[in-house]
Amino acid sequence: MAKGCTHLDQMQDVTPSSRGCEDCLKTGDSWVHLRLCLICGHVGCCDSSKNRHATRHFHQTNHPIIRFFEPGEEWGWCYIDQVGLDLSSLA
Repeated sequence: MAKGCTHLDQMQDVTPSSRGCEDCLKTGDSWVHLRLCLICGHVGCCDSSKNRHATRHFHQTNHPIIRFFEPGEEWGWCYIDQVGLDLSSLA
């Protein structure tokens, strides 16, 4: 049986910190895709972006769960358990 995420109880009803990557906006940089931290609402760029701010946020805070921050996307990722998450049933 596949291992699941053991951190779902940490998810919060968050307000996104910005409409784009919070850190890239501060430096005037660009991003490819956005990720939303489901613990605190930090918006960071994905690992395909040169700055990888979403992953950097995880390493700084240990907030394990993110979701894709695009309309209609309902998947997430747990950094600690290294598993994808179908968040459509949690909405």
